[in-house]
Amino acid sequence: MGDHVEADNAETIITRIEQKSHKIESLIKQYRPVEALKTALEGSPPKTRDERCKSANWIVVHKALMAIKTVDLMISILDPEYYDILMKYLYRGLSTGDGPTCDQCLKIHEKLAQKAGLGCILRAISDTVNTV
Repeated sequence: MGDHVEADNAETIITRIEQKSHKIESLIKQYRPVEALKTALEGSPPKTRDERCKSANWIVVHKALMAIKTVDLMISILDPEYYDILMKYLYRGLSTGDGPTCDQCLKIHEKLAQKAGLGCILRAISDTVNTV
């Protein structure tokens, strides 16, 4: 019974992520990459254990991350509430081993670590329950 609810929930989450993806593409085309990143990070599904949901959301976060051209500006206007979830996604990006993705994640990681401090890194690494 419990698994069935999770499956239905996963479909709902995937649909929401698809809608979010369209919004993000539109924001990137309007040269609003920070808004796109916020949209990608909002309502990220760390509470679900469904890997399809996590992968689908990583795709939209990745799209938004790669659209960031001015990391300093992005960090200066991103609200602190997004720091922890962004840090988790940066580690996911680094784990892909993809060259351009790793380069971008490292650039953002350096600036985010300066701004958000060590606590942000420690929370991202030690939270093994709400993974992205």
